[in-house]
Amino acid sequence: MKRNWIIALSMAGVLSVSSCGDKFLEKQPKGRYSPESLQNATGVEGLLVGAYGALDGIPVGAGQSDWHGSIHAWIFGDVVSDDAYKGTDAGDQPEQTFLETYQWLETNNHVRGKWSAMYNGVARTNQVLQAVAKATDLSADRAAQITAEAKFLRALFHFEAKRMWNNIPYYDEQVYNSTNPNSVKISNTEDAWPKIQADFEAAIAVLPETQPGFPGRPTKYSAMAMLAKALMYQGFDVNTGAARVDKLTQAKGLLDQIIASGKYTLVEKYHDNWSADNANRNNKESIFEVQYSVTAAADGGGNAGMDLAWPYNNGPGGCCGFYQPSQNLVNAHKTENGLPLLDTFNEVDVKSDQGIASNQPFEPYTGTLDPRVDWSVGRRGIPYMDWAIHPGRDWIRDQAYGGPYSPKKHIPERRNSGIAGNQRRNANNYRMVRYAHVLLWAAECEVELGNLEKAREHVNMVRRRAANPAGFVLKADGTPAANYVISEYLLPWTDQETARKAVRFEERLEFAMEGERYFNLVRWGIAAPTLNAYLEKEKNLRTYLNNAQFIKGRHEYYPIPWSEIINTKVDGKDVLVQNPGYN
Repeated sequence: MKRNWIIALSMAGVLSVSSCGDKFLEKQPKGRYSPESLQNATGVEGLLVGAYGALDGIPVGAGQSDWHGSIHAWIFGDVVSDDAYKGTDAGDQPEQTFLETYQWLETNNHVRGKWSAMYNGVARTNQVLQAVAKATDLSADRAAQITAEAKFLRALFHFEAKRMWNNIPYYDEQVYNSTNPNSVKISNTEDAWPKIQADFEAAIAVLPETQPGFPGRPTKYSAMAMLAKALMYQGFDVNTGAARVDKLTQAKGLLDQIIASGKYTLVEKYHDNWSADNANRNNKESIFEVQYSVTAAADGGGNAGMDLAWPYNNGPGGCCGFYQPSQNLVNAHKTENGLPLLDTFNEVDVKSDQGIASNQPFEPYTGTLDPRVDWSVGRRGIPYMDWAIHPGRDWIRDQAYGGPYSPKKHIPERRNSGIAGNQRRNANNYRMVRYAHVLLWAAECEVELGNLEKAREHVNMVRRRAANPAGFVLKADGTPAANYVISEYLLPWTDQETARKAVRFEERLEFAMEGERYFNLVRWGIAAPTLNAYLEKEKNLRTYLNNAQFIKGRHEYYPIPWSEIINTKVDGKDVLVQNPGYN
């Protein structure tokens, strides 16, 4: 929070000054403004825009980089999971390597950057709430809606922090004081879930069902979906994996309302959810998206948090080779009679061009695959949107270190790539919540509540869309780029454990490379066995993973940044309590 206070103090115009006359201290410094100057309609609207601006996780603290706080959470949600490798080469961004190998330190600057980014958002939302409460030129309706939007955002930022660190301080507008850094020196020992839920509930009570002309602003259904997501994170015991029926019942009630509203439906083509074409941004499946845009300035606008996560120098964007999909993820897309291999998918690898130069012959894998693989993963010989046919090693920085695959899902079409000095800056929104999330979360709830056939119905809706041939990756002649075979679950589900595996496997396939995998494994209580089994095989391929181990009771949550513990001391005593396993 130290950086956030620097921002707040600067905005308030109360930085230290010196003068020979006491009266100077009674004047507002020129070129600065006070909180009071923002307590009007214009000021409040500007503060609200600033709070939305924090959604991308940028800016972060001094000495930190844009990708540390990315709302996509590709480092914290995927690189540390079985979905992705850090990629690039061994000498670049070693702090990411420490995260991938579970050498998690309180001093890791990536972890600190994420904390800074989320609490920067919290600070901005509290400034909105403080200003709107004192503005006299806003209508009651407008003030109520601004308050609801700010509470939605505040809950969202705290939610992101909660799933990262679990034990977090919750700052509301009564606690937060931009002129007093001591106001945020509060403990993190109180469970933040009730306050996160209360903010989402307050948003639900006021927000409209639609926001015409403002697609980036939350609706009643956005808030309901995020509240359901918060409940899903409480729906299983992290230590045992046991279902908490009360939380899942509450989540199901919200999800059922969203489904019954008829406001949303799945788009026909799977990849339309990541196309940057205007027709596909904020489409009929979208429930809440983080909005991006580009400017004519070099490096202007765009999704800077994903700057590193493009193919290597010879590929689209000209940099940087991070965030490479894992072999395990590709293997998960194998099918048999159109269905996934829930237990045996990782026994035999999908053939890749590992170790084969781009100018050497390569015979591709001919087995059957779920078609979503080639929208989530860049593979040799497969069209990479409108950029080119993926050439293999020429787009990979170091295959021996990071594997043969490129990130793909978040990469926009060439026609929509950034302008001016940086092609990687683009207007491809981050789809935080879409209708497929609602359907598969509802399926999770139905399985645990014993309604297996209803769960199968929800899963089949998602698989039916994935099976649409019009949405396959196609070659230039219009034929499928690989041997895509996918079907629905046709036989009734009668075994709860098998149904549970099927739903969770579907979530992995549907949301691959979206920054969610690690957090899902943790909330289901299966992170340790899943990730250690993954690492056991990976050690044979990636020697840097030889000593990597997920330690149960420690690695479910990240360490509280050391700098935050130091900066929030009171009378020399720690206020923030470090997470278990890091003392």
